[in-house]
Amino acid sequence: MPFKEPRWWYDHQSSPLVPLLRPLGAGTGWIAKRRWRTTRPYASKLPVICVGNFTAGGTGKTPLALEVARLLTLAGLKPVFLSRGFGGNINGPHQVIRGTNTASEVGDEVLLLATCAPAFVARQRADGARFIEAAIATGACAGTVIIMDDGLQNPALAKDLTIAVIDGARGMGNGAIIPAGPLRAPLSFQLGLTDAVVINRPPGSTSLHPVIGQLRPQFQGPILHATPAPAGDQTWLTNRPLVAFAGIGNPTRFYDLLRQLKGRVVETLSFADHQPLSEVDATRILGIAASHGAAIVTTEKDLARLQGATGALGTLRDQSCALPIRVSWADEDEQRFTALLLEALARKSASARRSVV
Repeated sequence: MPFKEPRWWYDHQSSPLVPLLRPLGAGTGWIAKRRWRTTRPYASKLPVICVGNFTAGGTGKTPLALEVARLLTLAGLKPVFLSRGFGGNINGPHQVIRGTNTASEVGDEVLLLATCAPAFVARQRADGARFIEAAIATGACAGTVIIMDDGLQNPALAKDLTIAVIDGARGMGNGAIIPAGPLRAPLSFQLGLTDAVVINRPPGSTSLHPVIGQLRPQFQGPILHATPAPAGDQTWLTNRPLVAFAGIGNPTRFYDLLRQLKGRVVETLSFADHQPLSEVDATRILGIAASHGAAIVTTEKDLARLQGATGALGTLRDQSCALPIRVSWADEDEQRFTALLLEALARKSASARRSVV
């Protein structure tokens, strides 16, 4: 289902709804903690690296998951993605087939992940890991490490490294638990599941984020800093009138990046995270762009959602340009992050050798 977060989750002034909803948030937290106490996780034969977040909505997990795959590939490893397939109707386990599967089947994020490495969807993550192991054993795909997209709070599959991504523009909002705020569970509990934190800073930001002060009393692990940066040539954006649309967790971050790249953003249209567009939506976007003589630009994830579309949606897909996003690291954080990945894999390998002995 498309997710439209309440604006007051991130308002500086608290909504009167927050105290009314806090008891429900306490229930959400209790359920999350109980799942961890009562679930026996499956330990995959392959190393599992989880890229998740503490809050509902987008924080930049997908670009970081792609960055993990890039760094592992540079190290001579073969990553395989495992996703819940949010927004898709296939429960799985299922291997994503590029050019055949659509966002309505497997979700939009995994279509983007599948452009980089083999990708699988499974509502039950442990079943997904077993399915991947079987696919590798039979030669259906090649892989040496699983990158688990989302699932920090999911206890069903044991992780060898858990990375949490925080949106540097919004932090953790009002600090309350769903539905009173954006947190998926109590922050202290989630930090206990986390090995490293990556703060996804706004474009152009170089300062340390104040959220570090909120984390440090409870978390002594690595806190790294990254920024979304465009990949490839961006000169086509300079001084060009743009109509931008996005259905992601924080579309403002995308629009700000376009402006930073000197794009002349004449109008923006925001939708709920993962929201499928209708023919009416597509016709409206096309009409606005035509009235301004503007190019249409969107995110890679939004363009993936239009894969296989016809009618006005197909026209929108054909007339839209996606701005590819990569992770740009602060200072020496790329080396630190790579070291974290390789250390986790080494621990897994050493543990496997001990179990054989």
